[in-house]
Amino acid sequence: MAKDTTDTPQGPQHVAIIMDGNGRWAQQRGRPRLFGHHAGARRVREIVESCPDVGVKYLTIFAFSTENWKRTQSEVAGLMRLFRRYIEREAKALFQDGVRVRFIGDRIKLDSKLVTLMDNLELYTADNDKVHLTIALNYGSRDEVTRAAQRLAVEIEQGRLSHKDVDAETLSRFLDTRFLPDPDLVIRTSGEARISNFLLWQSAYAEYEFLDTLWPDFTAEEFAKVVGSFGSRERRFGGATV
Repeated sequence: MAKDTTDTPQGPQHVAIIMDGNGRWAQQRGRPRLFGHHAGARRVREIVESCPDVGVKYLTIFAFSTENWKRTQSEVAGLMRLFRRYIEREAKALFQDGVRVRFIGDRIKLDSKLVTLMDNLELYTADNDKVHLTIALNYGSRDEVTRAAQRLAVEIEQGRLSHKDVDAETLSRFLDTRFLPDPDLVIRTSGEARISNFLLWQSAYAEYEFLDTLWPDFTAEEFAKVVGSFGSRERRFGGATV
């Protein structure tokens, strides 16, 4: 018989974070935006390392959106260099800490060197299970659902699937996140109260926390506080309180 945990506060198993505020953090210090992105990358390590202490098994972070290509060419190029450097510098530490890393998003527009580094990091950490870190890179939820629908249509066209069998669960199997549970909690830093095309399908019943803190200032202590408050929320998933 399954254990009854109805009266036991449960923390979030899967936390997703929109890491916003790097540019403003840098501008407040009279520095270029890329200075803030580098500071934000260092903050990622701290939050990942703190996950086991707060009971978070899955962490998904929004690193670069399909809309971020609209930024200046110099900022985009700097971000791509930062992503390559992050993978090269952090791979060993992530492996030793038991972190499994996977990437979601469309890799077509990314340069081949970065894609190779991403592929290699996924393979290198494939057997780890302490923390599952998913990095959304060139990711947009509408783009993800569109690509999933295209793959689903091919299955139907080729006779491997009937349109009558298509339901929400079927579509979920074609999403980038098919290997993940849905997020329980979505955090956005920097004071903005919008979800910016991030995990729209998966977060249908997630709890949201919008924080004024800029991402480079978001400490492990604040992360623990937000995660700790999750247990006091009543999640009814569309049902009514009795």
